[in-house]
Amino acid sequence: MSATRNPRRSTIMLAVLIIFFVPILARAAFYAIDKGPRSWRDADWSSTGMLPAAADFTPARVIVFTGKAGAWKGIFSVHSWVVLKRANEKRWTRYDVVGWGEPVRRNNWPVDGLWYGNTPVMLVDISGPDAEKLIPRIEKAVTAYDYAQAGDYRIWPGPNSNSFVAEILRAMPELGVALPPNAVGRDFRNGFYAGLTDSGTGVELNLNGIVAIKLGWIEGVELNLLGLVAGLDLRYPGIKLPGFGRIGVESPVATALAR
Repeated sequence: MSATRNPRRSTIMLAVLIIFFVPILARAAFYAIDKGPRSWRDADWSSTGMLPAAADFTPARVIVFTGKAGAWKGIFSVHSWVVLKRANEKRWTRYDVVGWGEPVRRNNWPVDGLWYGNTPVMLVDISGPDAEKLIPRIEKAVTAYDYAQAGDYRIWPGPNSNSFVAEILRAMPELGVALPPNAVGRDFRNGFYAGLTDSGTGVELNLNGIVAIKLGWIEGVELNLLGLVAGLDLRYPGIKLPGFGRIGVESPVATALAR
Protein backbone atom coordinates (compact mmCIF):
# COMPACT_ATOMS: atom_id res chain seq x y z
CA MET A 1 0.00 0.00 0.00
CA SER A 2 2.79 2.44 0.90
CA ALA A 3 4.66 1.60 -2.30
CA THR A 4 1.53 2.65 -4.22
CA ARG A 5 1.11 5.81 -2.17
CA ASN A 6 4.67 7.05 -2.53
CA PRO A 7 4.72 7.21 -6.35
CA ARG A 8 1.33 8.89 -6.28
CA ARG A 9 2.57 11.44 -3.74
CA SER A 10 5.71 12.03 -5.79
CA THR A 11 3.62 12.57 -8.92
CA ILE A 12 1.42 15.11 -7.13
CA MET A 13 4.43 16.97 -5.74
CA LEU A 14 6.08 17.02 -9.16
CA ALA A 15 2.88 18.37 -10.73
CA VAL A 16 2.67 21.11 -8.09
CA LEU A 17 6.31 22.01 -8.69
CA ILE A 18 5.84 22.24 -12.45
CA ILE A 19 2.54 24.12 -12.39
CA PHE A 20 3.27 26.62 -9.62
CA PHE A 21 7.01 27.13 -9.37
CA VAL A 22 8.54 26.50 -12.79
CA PRO A 23 6.66 29.51 -14.27
CA ILE A 24 8.01 31.68 -11.45
CA LEU A 25 11.56 30.47 -12.13
CA ALA A 26 11.06 31.33 -15.80
CA ARG A 27 9.80 34.81 -14.87
CA ALA A 28 12.80 35.26 -12.59
CA ALA A 29 15.11 34.38 -15.47
CA PHE A 30 13.41 36.98 -17.67
CA TYR A 31 13.80 39.54 -14.91
CA ALA A 32 17.50 38.75 -14.54
CA ILE A 33 18.20 39.57 -18.19
CA ASP A 34 15.72 42.44 -18.47
CA LYS A 35 17.16 45.96 -18.60
CA GLY A 36 14.16 47.59 -16.91
CA PRO A 37 14.52 49.91 -13.90
CA ARG A 38 15.45 48.32 -10.59
CA SER A 39 14.56 51.38 -8.50
CA TRP A 40 11.49 53.62 -8.45
CA ARG A 41 13.84 56.59 -8.89
CA ASP A 42 14.91 55.27 -12.29
CA ALA A 43 11.41 54.40 -13.51
CA ASP A 44 9.19 56.41 -15.84
CA TRP A 45 5.83 57.29 -14.25
CA SER A 46 4.56 59.66 -16.94
CA SER A 47 1.16 59.61 -18.66
CA THR A 48 0.69 57.16 -21.51
CA GLY A 49 -1.94 59.34 -23.20
CA MET A 50 -4.49 56.54 -23.02
CA LEU A 51 -7.11 58.87 -21.53
CA PRO A 52 -8.17 62.31 -22.75
CA ALA A 53 -8.17 65.34 -20.51
CA ALA A 54 -11.22 65.11 -18.25
CA ALA A 55 -12.54 68.42 -19.58
CA ASP A 56 -12.52 66.93 -23.09
CA PHE A 57 -14.65 63.93 -22.12
CA THR A 58 -18.12 64.91 -20.91
CA PRO A 59 -19.74 61.59 -19.80
CA ALA A 60 -19.03 59.83 -16.54
CA ARG A 61 -16.43 57.11 -16.84
CA VAL A 62 -14.92 54.30 -14.72
CA ILE A 63 -11.69 52.49 -15.64
CA VAL A 64 -9.76 49.74 -13.87
CA PHE A 65 -6.09 49.48 -14.84
CA THR A 66 -3.38 46.93 -14.13
CA GLY A 67 0.33 47.31 -14.81
CA LYS A 68 3.27 45.02 -14.12
CA ALA A 69 4.60 45.62 -10.62
CA GLY A 70 8.00 47.19 -10.11
CA ALA A 71 11.44 45.57 -9.89
CA TRP A 72 11.47 41.99 -8.52
CA LYS A 73 7.75 42.17 -7.65
CA GLY A 74 7.02 42.12 -11.38
CA ILE A 75 8.14 38.48 -11.40
CA PHE A 76 5.02 37.61 -9.45
CA SER A 77 2.41 40.29 -9.83
CA VAL A 78 0.72 43.29 -11.36
CA HIS A 79 -0.41 46.47 -9.58
CA SER A 80 -4.05 47.59 -9.94
CA TRP A 81 -5.83 50.91 -9.60
CA VAL A 82 -9.19 52.59 -10.27
CA VAL A 83 -9.88 55.81 -12.20
CA LEU A 84 -13.20 57.65 -12.37
CA LYS A 85 -14.93 60.92 -13.17
CA ARG A 86 -18.52 62.05 -12.95
CA ALA A 87 -20.31 63.64 -15.90
CA ASN A 88 -18.98 67.14 -16.70
CA GLU A 89 -16.27 66.85 -14.05
CA LYS A 90 -13.07 68.69 -15.00
CA ARG A 91 -10.60 66.22 -13.52
CA TRP A 92 -10.08 62.50 -13.17
CA THR A 93 -9.73 60.80 -9.79
CA ARG A 94 -7.34 57.90 -9.31
CA TYR A 95 -7.31 55.53 -6.31
CA ASP A 96 -4.35 53.26 -5.44
CA VAL A 97 -3.07 51.44 -2.40
CA VAL A 98 0.66 51.49 -1.66
CA GLY A 99 2.97 50.05 0.97
CA TRP A 100 4.26 53.18 2.71
CA GLY A 101 2.47 55.71 4.92
CA GLU A 102 -1.30 55.65 4.71
CA PRO A 103 -2.10 52.96 2.13
CA VAL A 104 -5.02 54.52 0.22
CA ARG A 105 -3.78 57.24 -2.14
CA ARG A 106 -5.72 59.66 -4.31
CA ASN A 107 -4.19 61.19 -7.45
CA ASN A 108 -0.57 60.42 -6.58
CA TRP A 109 0.27 59.57 -10.22
CA PRO A 110 -1.11 60.38 -13.69
CA VAL A 111 -4.41 58.55 -14.06
CA ASP A 112 -3.16 56.62 -17.12
CA GLY A 113 0.49 56.66 -16.13
CA LEU A 114 3.15 54.08 -16.68
CA TRP A 115 3.61 51.92 -13.61
CA TYR A 116 7.30 51.51 -12.87
CA GLY A 117 7.89 52.14 -16.56
CA ASN A 118 5.37 49.50 -17.66
CA THR A 119 2.39 50.32 -19.88
CA PRO A 120 -0.88 49.47 -18.10
CA VAL A 121 -3.85 47.64 -19.58
CA MET A 122 -7.56 48.33 -19.07
CA LEU A 123 -9.71 45.66 -17.48
CA VAL A 124 -12.85 47.79 -17.23
CA ASP A 125 -13.95 50.86 -19.18
CA ILE A 126 -17.53 51.94 -18.46
CA SER A 127 -18.95 55.27 -19.66
CA GLY A 128 -22.19 57.22 -19.44
CA PRO A 129 -25.16 56.59 -17.12
CA ASP A 130 -23.88 53.13 -16.15
CA ALA A 131 -20.63 54.66 -14.92
CA GLU A 132 -22.52 57.41 -13.09
CA LYS A 133 -24.45 54.76 -11.16
CA LEU A 134 -21.28 52.87 -10.25
CA ILE A 135 -19.28 55.81 -8.92
CA PRO A 136 -21.11 56.20 -5.56
CA ARG A 137 -20.61 52.49 -4.91
CA ILE A 138 -16.92 52.75 -5.75
CA GLU A 139 -16.46 55.73 -3.45
CA LYS A 140 -18.36 53.93 -0.68
CA ALA A 141 -16.08 50.90 -1.09
CA VAL A 142 -13.02 53.15 -0.93
CA THR A 143 -14.28 54.83 2.26
CA ALA A 144 -15.23 51.48 3.83
CA TYR A 145 -11.92 49.76 3.01
CA ASP A 146 -10.83 48.02 6.21
CA TYR A 147 -7.08 48.34 5.71
CA ALA A 148 -6.63 52.08 5.24
CA GLN A 149 -4.41 52.80 8.25
CA ALA A 150 -0.63 53.08 8.25
CA GLY A 151 0.81 49.63 8.88
CA ASP A 152 -2.20 47.75 7.45
CA TYR A 153 -0.53 47.05 4.10
CA ARG A 154 1.12 43.66 3.58
CA ILE A 155 2.79 42.82 0.30
CA TRP A 156 1.87 39.14 0.80
CA PRO A 157 -0.67 37.62 1.07
CA GLY A 158 -2.43 40.97 1.38
CA PRO A 159 -4.05 43.36 1.97
CA ASN A 160 -2.20 45.16 -0.82
CA SER A 161 -3.06 47.16 -3.94
CA ASN A 162 -4.80 44.22 -5.59
CA SER A 163 -6.75 43.39 -2.42
CA PHE A 164 -8.06 46.97 -2.53
CA VAL A 165 -9.21 46.85 -6.16
CA ALA A 166 -10.68 43.37 -5.67
CA GLU A 167 -12.74 44.79 -2.80
CA ILE A 168 -14.06 47.51 -5.11
CA LEU A 169 -14.93 44.97 -7.82
CA ARG A 170 -16.79 42.88 -5.25
CA ALA A 171 -19.09 45.86 -4.78
CA MET A 172 -19.94 45.69 -8.52
CA PRO A 173 -20.43 42.00 -9.38
CA GLU A 174 -22.63 42.89 -12.36
CA LEU A 175 -19.47 43.97 -14.20
CA GLY A 176 -18.53 40.31 -14.48
CA VAL A 177 -14.83 41.12 -14.02
CA ALA A 178 -12.08 39.49 -12.00
CA LEU A 179 -8.53 40.75 -11.59
CA PRO A 180 -5.94 38.72 -13.53
CA PRO A 181 -4.53 35.62 -11.85
CA ASN A 182 -1.15 37.30 -11.36
CA ALA A 183 -2.69 40.10 -9.30
CA VAL A 184 -1.21 38.69 -6.09
CA GLY A 185 -3.34 39.74 -3.13
CA ARG A 186 -6.63 39.85 -5.01
CA ASP A 187 -7.75 36.66 -3.18
CA PHE A 188 -6.92 37.98 0.28
CA ARG A 189 -9.67 37.24 2.80
CA ASN A 190 -9.42 37.82 6.52
CA GLY A 191 -9.85 34.22 7.66
CA PHE A 192 -11.75 31.36 6.06
CA TYR A 193 -14.29 32.13 3.34
CA ALA A 194 -16.78 29.82 1.66
CA GLY A 195 -19.28 31.38 -0.74
CA LEU A 196 -19.72 33.00 -4.10
CA THR A 197 -16.79 34.19 -6.18
CA ASP A 198 -16.24 37.93 -6.65
CA SER A 199 -18.31 37.92 -9.86
CA GLY A 200 -21.15 35.98 -8.22
CA THR A 201 -20.97 33.39 -11.02
CA GLY A 202 -19.30 30.57 -9.10
CA VAL A 203 -18.19 29.19 -5.76
CA GLU A 204 -14.99 29.71 -3.77
CA LEU A 205 -13.21 28.18 -0.79
CA ASN A 206 -10.47 30.43 0.55
CA LEU A 207 -8.13 30.56 3.54
CA ASN A 208 -6.57 34.03 3.94
CA GLY A 209 -5.76 34.16 0.21
CA ILE A 210 -2.95 31.66 0.83
CA VAL A 211 -4.87 28.56 -0.29
CA ALA A 212 -8.02 28.78 -2.39
CA ILE A 213 -10.06 27.08 -5.07
CA LYS A 214 -12.59 28.72 -7.39
CA LEU A 215 -15.01 27.39 -9.97
CA GLY A 216 -17.13 29.89 -11.88
CA TRP A 217 -18.14 31.24 -15.27
CA ILE A 218 -16.06 34.41 -14.96
CA GLU A 219 -13.21 33.00 -12.89
CA GLY A 220 -13.03 29.63 -14.64
CA VAL A 221 -11.14 26.99 -12.67
CA GLU A 222 -8.49 28.38 -10.32
CA LEU A 223 -6.19 26.87 -7.72
CA ASN A 224 -4.35 29.26 -5.41
CA LEU A 225 -1.27 28.02 -3.56
CA LEU A 226 0.66 30.54 -1.45
CA GLY A 227 -0.94 33.37 -3.45
CA LEU A 228 0.14 31.91 -6.81
CA VAL A 229 -2.75 31.05 -9.13
CA ALA A 230 -2.97 28.38 -11.82
CA GLY A 231 -6.06 27.36 -13.74
CA LEU A 232 -8.16 27.41 -16.86
CA ASP A 233 -10.33 30.13 -18.41
CA LEU A 234 -13.59 28.65 -19.68
CA ARG A 235 -15.26 31.70 -21.28
CA TYR A 236 -12.30 32.78 -23.37
CA PRO A 237 -10.19 29.62 -23.60
CA GLY A 238 -6.81 30.01 -21.98
CA ILE A 239 -4.54 28.88 -19.21
CA LYS A 240 -3.56 30.75 -16.07
CA LEU A 241 0.02 30.50 -14.85
CA PRO A 242 1.75 32.01 -11.83
CA GLY A 243 3.71 35.12 -12.77
CA PHE A 244 2.54 35.08 -16.39
CA GLY A 245 -1.14 35.60 -15.70
CA ARG A 246 -3.51 34.48 -18.42
CA ILE A 247 -2.36 33.06 -21.78
CA GLY A 248 -4.89 32.32 -24.52
CA VAL A 249 -7.78 33.93 -26.40
CA GLU A 250 -7.71 37.61 -25.54
CA SER A 251 -10.55 38.60 -23.24
CA PRO A 252 -12.29 41.88 -24.10
CA VAL A 253 -12.21 44.98 -21.93
CA ALA A 254 -15.44 45.09 -19.89
CA THR A 255 -17.40 47.95 -21.44
CA ALA A 256 -20.94 47.11 -20.36
CA LEU A 257 -22.76 45.91 -17.26
CA ALA A 258 -23.20 42.38 -18.55
CA ARG A 259 -21.72 38.99 -17.94
